[in-house]
Amino acid sequence: MKIAVHGLGRMGMQIVRKLAEDGHEVIAHNRSAEPIDEAVGHGAVAAYTKDDVLAAFAASPAVVWIMLPAEITDDEVAEWTALLPKHSIIINGGNSNFLSTQSLNRLVAAANMDLIDIGVSGGVWGYNQGFPMMVGGDNKDAVTTIAPVLDTLKKPGGAWSHFGPSGAGHYVKMVHNAIEYGMMQSLAEGYRLLREGPYKDIDLAEAGDVWEHHSVITSWLNELTRQAMVENPTLTGISGYVAESGEARWALELAQSLNITLPAIQAAFDVRLASQKGDVNFATKILAAQRNKFGGHNLNSEGK
Repeated sequence: MKIAVHGLGRMGMQIVRKLAEDGHEVIAHNRSAEPIDEAVGHGAVAAYTKDDVLAAFAASPAVVWIMLPAEITDDEVAEWTALLPKHSIIINGGNSNFLSTQSLNRLVAAANMDLIDIGVSGGVWGYNQGFPMMVGGDNKDAVTTIAPVLDTLKKPGGAWSHFGPSGAGHYVKMVHNAIEYGMMQSLAEGYRLLREGPYKDIDLAEAGDVWEHHSVITSWLNELTRQAMVENPTLTGISGYVAESGEARWALELAQSLNITLPAIQAAFDVRLASQKGDVNFATKILAAQRNKFGGHNLNSEGK
């Protein structure tokens, strides 16, 4: 199917490439030109301006996937809503607060268009392994329309599901990322205890490898941590600064309003905040290494 993708960062470029290679007609748009040129190399059609995107759909209802940081997504959705023909579909594939998504949905619906929110996981591995996608949206027919795109993006080992009305996809992704914080923190603390405990010669990568063979904590996160230990056993050159990108904060705020306690997630969140003020150790270095492994994030200071 024909789809435009606006935002060609780490995730957006993978989406463009995967769709184009599977035979979809992908219109690639970005604020700067260089990523557009790269997308063309993957088989996409260049759209250097929003007008180019509109022209590609020849005044027909369009499908535009926006893959941008949360802090600029709302404005972009509003801009596209003012430009696109009626009955177009706008997909918000970034990590937006589900409450903001609900608000945006009202704006888009008032323009006789559909907004679909998709929480996308898989990091920089999604192109090869397939993306897990958590979908929300009021109009089930609009979700059905974009199903061929989602079916491509899930190949070979990903998955997608429509979880309910507007915001439901971002809500499920928010909870996913909050869980991720706690799991990462637990692994990081365990590896630190191995390193700094009474047995000084324990091979951390070897311990991780044994754990990865059907132990109770076998997981992709543990495998990525093990890989980091193989490549850099002392984590030299990693400051231990660990960014937080919003989702756990939103989950904690909501939980507080519902009188639900999330002590493990809260503790993991607090560690990240403390690391940004200089309270770093081997565990926070592992957290930074994990983020780099699954998301390609900067090892020292990048926030998204």
